[in-house]
Order: sequence, then structure tokens, then C-alpha cells
Amino acid sequence: MKKKEKRRALYLFVDGTNLYAAQYELFGPKEYLNFSEFIKEIQRKIKIKFDKIYFYASYSPKSKQSTKKQRAYLKNEALFYRSVKETKNTVFFKGYRSKTSGKEKEVDVKLAVDIVDFAHLDKYDNLFLLSGDADFMHALTKAVKLKKKVAILALENRIPNRFVYFYKTFILKFDLVEEIKINKKQRIKIVCLKRSKIIKTL
Repeated sequence: MKKKEKRRALYLFVDGTNLYAAQYELFGPKEYLNFSEFIKEIQRKIKIKFDKIYFYASYSPKSKQSTKKQRAYLKNEALFYRSVKETKNTVFFKGYRSKTSGKEKEVDVKLAVDIVDFAHLDKYDNLFLLSGDADFMHALTKAVKLKKKVAILALENRIPNRFVYFYKTFILKFDLVEEIKINKKQRIKIVCLKRSKIIKTL
């Protein structure tokens, strides 16, 4: 009797702060991505199933005298991150912001370290990275050297141009920006998502 082949573990690593900024650019303060529905739609469209999702982000700092615009942004951000935390099989890593500069701390480093560390520990066989930031190239290169398969997810307004020549890249398109031009050297596939299925209105 043939031994049943073990299913290859698939992990999704999400640059959460980058994703939030990208979706805010697309939808503004009155709408936000429902993360769990967003993930379901990605899985349905690409015909994959994430075993685990690791999400890395930090909350924007609150100023003592915030404007109406800032308050709307913070409310939108809080609702988006709440939808992330409610998503099945998702681990939310919360970084912090510098009190002096307001810059994000720990998030990118933690994401990159986890990609490499989990590859060494053989926790996954395939990884998807959802980010518009190409700064994670070294971590992905290390994962490939450890015989892991790598693919990229990116929103249509945050395409990590350096990645598209090295890894299969799925551009998640809501038809809110201009047509994406692709050349033969780029490993891009356009994935059209139904906005009405995954967007929540405040």
C-alpha cells in the first residue's frame, strides 16, 4: 500500500503596517479591508490554503490634540486590525512606535527573522509574503537556500518591483489604479478581487 504523501505546509507572512497603509490609500477612511474575507478570497482565487498566518504591525501613535482626519484614520486602523485578530490561524505580532520619531520599531526585523528561523526549524515548506516592501529580499533568499518555495502577494498600488523578477508575484487588483504593465521578465500574475465581498463600510 502506497504511503500517503504529507501535505506541504504553507505559511503566509504579512507586512501588516504596509498592508494597512496600502489599503487606506485605496479605500480611504470610510472603508477598510475585512481581513478574514480578504484571506478567504485570496485562497479561493489562487486555489491555496494557508496553514498559518503571521501578521506584523504597529498601531499609529495618538496625539493629545488630534484632528478629525487623524481620529478617522485611527478608527479605521483599529477596525482593520481587529478584523486581523479575529481571523482564524492568525498570529498578530504588535511592534511599537518610537516616542521621539514616531517610526515603527521591531516589526520588519521580527518578520524577517521569523521567515528565516521558521525555515531553519522546517515549520513550513512554502511561504507567501504579503508586502509592497522589497526590503525582505535577504530573508527570502535565505529561505530559498533552505529549499523553501517563495511567492509574493501585493496590492495593486504597492508592487515590490524588485521581487517580481525573482519570485512569482500575485498582484491583487480591485481596479482602482491604472492598468499594470508587465514585461516578459517579470513573474507577475494579476488576481482580480471582488471589492464588495471583502470591504467593510464604517
